[in-house]
Amino acid sequence: MTDYRLIQEQADEIIAAEPFYVASLANLSALLFESMEGLNWAGFYLMDKGSLLVGPFQGRTACIRIEIGRGVCGTAVKEDRIQRVADVHAFPGHIACDAASRSEIVLPIHSSGRIVGVLDIDSPLPDRFREEDEEGLAGLVRIIEEKADFRELRG
Repeated sequence: MTDYRLIQEQADEIIAAEPFYVASLANLSALLFESMEGLNWAGFYLMDKGSLLVGPFQGRTACIRIEIGRGVCGTAVKEDRIQRVADVHAFPGHIACDAASRSEIVLPIHSSGRIVGVLDIDSPLPDRFREEDEEGLAGLVRIIEEKADFRELRG
């Protein structure tokens, strides 16, 4: 079981040490990838010119750009809500960046009243993510939203 309290404490320290979003998100993706079992990708997509551009991550090569409304990440932005998908192959419009992915959770990240990106986590296991994952990751996203500095983001 993932210790989200510890992850959130470490995230708080990481962002306090360097609030610039690139450095913070790079370390947070590594923290998540090493702290959670059964993952094949953990990272961030950031808003850029009206679509999502791959940001710091851990895992296999990723899709570079995702249009709003496409796939799980684009849907999370379009609907501005968490997407927890038990079977990505059953998700309408799923984008297969890694064919090994079976389940996914995506959480929108906000700054200054707008969505600046998403936290995206993939697993090769079906139905990997539970309510406790959603709650723990939502707590992490709140820390990111409160403390990371997104002012330099091209948006």
